Amino acid sequence: MDVNDVPQEGNCTLGSHRKALYAKDAEGMMVIVPSRGSEVDETVTMQAVHRMNALAEEAKTRVLAGQSAPLEYWMCARRMDVALLSQISGIWQWRIRRHFNPQRFSQLSPRLLARYAEALGLTTAQLQTRP
Repeated sequence: MDVNDVPQEGNCTLGSHRKALYAKDAEGMMVIVPSRGSEVDETVTMQAVHRMNALAEEAKTRVLAGQSAPLEYWMCARRMDVALLSQISGIWQWRIRRHFNPQRFSQLSPRLLARYAEALGLTTAQLQTRP
């Protein structure tokens, strides 16, 4: 992409920020060019946000029906999936999926709850509350 082709259409998801893109200058060298984003970026970002919100609502429904633990809702509400929560918390993915079971979640140790709460940016009391 040439320097003059870097999109500057604007993207409301970036706010007043710009992002850096690599482009070729007149001499054929790669340079970093600030971009205001494009309509395509904005559309894709908004679709992803809507999808994550829908997943959080589905998780909320399961939690309120007693089919899942609040951990699943908070994970989705924080726009994480099991793989990301596993990386941040240091807890195996299979254990996280297992802790989606409400009975198992209610028996978790305070230490494990604190690890989840820290990874999700919550207090342990918030983590244990139903949405």
